[in-house]
Amino acid sequence: MTEANWKRVASLESLDEDYPKGVFVNGANIALYLLDGAVYATDGECSHAFAMLAEGHIEDGKVFCPLHQGSFDIKTGAAVDEPCDEAIKSVPCKVEGDDVFVMV
Repeated sequence: MTEANWKRVASLESLDEDYPKGVFVNGANIALYLLDGAVYATDGECSHAFAMLAEGHIEDGKVFCPLHQGSFDIKTGAAVDEPCDEAIKSVPCKVEGDDVFVMV
């Protein structure tokens, strides 16, 4: 992928370790996470009921859906707790200085 495929979506300073941040890029909802000092990104919608994961919370390396409290592993997108049973897509991301980029 070329540098043109990376899109700046947030500042590192705007991320919170307890709550995801939702961004909309190239027609897609993306959720950003700050976990142990590293930044991760996934699809922004729950695969179970299409709720916005940015309205959920982060705990023990998982993002919890605000609708039914199912969860996904932030690093891999794997479904962890029911009723979620289908993984969400992990999105490549990187940080340069205070800028957070995702691959589009």
